[in-house]
Amino acid sequence: MSAGAEAAVAALNLRFLLDYPREAARRIETMPAQEVGAMLAAQPVHAVVPVWQSLATDVEQAVFTELPEQRAAELLAEVEPARGAALLSRLDEDERARYIGLLDAQVAAEIRALMQYRADSAGQLMDPRVLAFRGDLTAHEALARLRQAKRRGLRDLYLVDDDGRLDGRVDIQDLALAEPDEVLARIARKIADAVQDTAPREEVVEKMQQDAIADLPVIDFDGRLVGAIRQAKLASAVQQETTLDIQTMVGASRDERALSPAIFAVAKRLPWLQINLLTAFLAAAVVGLFESTIAKYTALAVLLPVVAGQSGNAGAQALAVTMRGLVLREISLRHWPKVVFKELNVGLLNGLAVAATTAIGVYLWSRSVGLVLVISAAMVISMVAAGFAGALVPITLQRFGQDPAQSSSIILTTVTDVVGFFSFLGIATLLSALL
Repeated sequence: MSAGAEAAVAALNLRFLLDYPREAARRIETMPAQEVGAMLAAQPVHAVVPVWQSLATDVEQAVFTELPEQRAAELLAEVEPARGAALLSRLDEDERARYIGLLDAQVAAEIRALMQYRADSAGQLMDPRVLAFRGDLTAHEALARLRQAKRRGLRDLYLVDDDGRLDGRVDIQDLALAEPDEVLARIARKIADAVQDTAPREEVVEKMQQDAIADLPVIDFDGRLVGAIRQAKLASAVQQETTLDIQTMVGASRDERALSPAIFAVAKRLPWLQINLLTAFLAAAVVGLFESTIAKYTALAVLLPVVAGQSGNAGAQALAVTMRGLVLREISLRHWPKVVFKELNVGLLNGLAVAATTAIGVYLWSRSVGLVLVISAAMVISMVAAGFAGALVPITLQRFGQDPAQSSSIILTTVTDVVGFFSFLGIATLLSALL
């Protein structure tokens, strides 16, 4: 081809890119990446940017790696920073570092900031190397794209509109059974669930547990598809969330692991142990108020742990059920009267049943009707209070923006000990004439 013909083709390409960027993007998506890279490298960057904004993510990545490094750096500096960050996140770490090194310091810093998702967010869990297709592609064209991309293990294809916003999904089996000229929009299904890239892991877990999904698409603030959380990651997120709640309920840090250094573990655990010590002194102070009664009736000291232990177990049961309801979003703050009333009833019924069993055991041991009355009444009161606290404490903490898993158990232990000791020793003091 002569120089004049080449110049004419370049001029026509430039006009097409400037006047019809979306149509150009669709045409580019059907061409080999190497050929597209050479063609775009010959065009001014201001003509490439509008087309680039409309490219499918997998095509964008393939073409980008075919561009000369200088042109790639110019393009990253001109496109939206969020788009550039999403593009670089799909590259290998070494390639990513190489391209960032070509950028101006200010641009590089902005893109790095956008690529750093908060720990345990959907952006951290997702796989950014997601394939995006347009609804007007035929099944034959989509399968050709899949063969070219060589991505295995896919269950769904995600459809996007001209602005890259998530628009639907196509089951891979439906694609395989479709006629070659069937357009994807006709066999597409609605998106049941999607999650924003900044959403916390708790929301990801909720989406998985609400719907039986294999992959969860991730979108940015504008609704554009930026990645997908695969099934293995979803299962891992559920496991992590469950085990972390177990840790935090006893005052251990979410960051601590089984092989964490001892100093790190001490720094995370010691503050909560100190708080627990203060609450223990509070319970001890309650016992101290009835020191003379205990000295007079030594049997009370023997039975005191029975009341505290039973109320502690009852409170832990109510706490575990309420915490699970909050984590799975089965209940919200507006459900608190219903939840608390239910646990009050459970505490009352369990208290009466346990008090009856306790009364038999205490009577056989002490032959004292007065002691039976004291421990039976205290058992019912303390277990009702334990159920009440076990339901109300985590809901109250969440209402004030605190993590209910972090300190619920410490507050609950304080309530059950104080109420258990006070009710048992207080009633014993009032009925001392019967002991």
